[in-house]
Amino acid sequence: MIARLHDPEFSRWARQIKRAGGCRQPIHLRGKVEHYDRATGQLLHRYSTLHEPNGVLRVPCKTRRASRCPACAEVYRADTYQLIRAGLVGGKGVPETVSTHPCLFITLTAPSFGAVHTRRENNGKVLPCHARRDGGTCPHGRTMSCTERHRADDPCLGEPLCPDCYDYDGSVLFNAISPELWRRFTLALRRRFARLNGLTVKALSEYAGIAFAKVAEYQRRGVVHFHAVIRLDGPDGPHSPPPAWATADALTQAVQHAAAAVTAEVKPLSRTFRWGTQLDVRPITMNGDLTEQAVAAYIAKYATKAAECVGTLDRRIQPLDNLDALPIREHARHLIAACMRLGEHPGLAELRLTHWAHMLGFRGHFSTKSRHYSTTLGELRAAREEHMRTQEFTTGRLPLFDEDTVLVVAHWAYAGQGLSAGEQLLAAAITGRQTPHLGGPDDR
Repeated sequence: MIARLHDPEFSRWARQIKRAGGCRQPIHLRGKVEHYDRATGQLLHRYSTLHEPNGVLRVPCKTRRASRCPACAEVYRADTYQLIRAGLVGGKGVPETVSTHPCLFITLTAPSFGAVHTRRENNGKVLPCHARRDGGTCPHGRTMSCTERHRADDPCLGEPLCPDCYDYDGSVLFNAISPELWRRFTLALRRRFARLNGLTVKALSEYAGIAFAKVAEYQRRGVVHFHAVIRLDGPDGPHSPPPAWATADALTQAVQHAAAAVTAEVKPLSRTFRWGTQLDVRPITMNGDLTEQAVAAYIAKYATKAAECVGTLDRRIQPLDNLDALPIREHARHLIAACMRLGEHPGLAELRLTHWAHMLGFRGHFSTKSRHYSTTLGELRAAREEHMRTQEFTTGRLPLFDEDTVLVVAHWAYAGQGLSAGEQLLAAAITGRQTPHLGGPDDR
């Protein structure tokens, strides 16, 4: 840290850190960009990293994981918030009339794989975990009841009452098959909604459409469940209103039927999975208990998280790693071991359980949306980049060229990533962000 502070190029390094938004693990690039006149071949402008500190340009890593880089994850969260909210009230290319379309917020949960310690409340009062008079004992001699009123940060939350009874194989297999289960749910939803209105799926597209955006969330027990916004549109997507018979009540009935009907099978093990019985379906209103801002904020929050709450690692685990030596919770260790064991099964190769063991088997995208729901993250990033380029032109940092007459030639090479421990402290001070816990599990 002292060496960086006394570096003659410290001011330029600090400007790079500010432009990277306080990224904890910036990408180091080495190279140059040249602008040539297409007609004459004259060099109009050149930028090279030779004059940068250490000869590299530091750019944001742009990860979505808050555990890896809180600064870049906050940008991803804000973009996701705007994407979800635009599909509810308009903006970003979506008409404001979309706010009048029927819209639901649903939660699809996982089935039970064994009793776990949990925290339940009723009117603000914390209830006993598993208070059972006739709970008895399991075949392994453990009492299957718990009268504790757990704190919100109690480390035993999500842990099974009996690890030997818990279905670890079923838990990781459900995570692996859940993206297919979601796909089948969306297909069944459209079929059921069409049938409720006396139409075929093909005929339904001539009158109405169903758009959605969803995010996956890990529960403390190590399984994912999905939160989703489901919206009814007209045949032209958000630009046309749905017909009068396309109501929120009919959509609710279709959701309930599809959630109960769809299944996905892991054929090599003859195991069939379905959604859990706890289905939550609520309408989204502009001035009710569940507003568009609350929904967008809720989904955006989980778009930057992974399996950290389960106590696993935020990196891939290799088959040769010693699981007993990893700094993880015992429950997560059992789930990872199940992934490694099942990953050796030749019939389960396509699930890639070994590759996704650190994610406890889940291999899908955390946040997805249908094509016509709203804008895309790519469009939001492109708009931000264009805004930054305009600022560069306005302040004179970049020469103003006619893009049709200029040839841009760029040469870039990867030169590393991250900051030293001292540089992380300086970056936190420069950007005003919270100082990272150096050497902790988040920085591994």
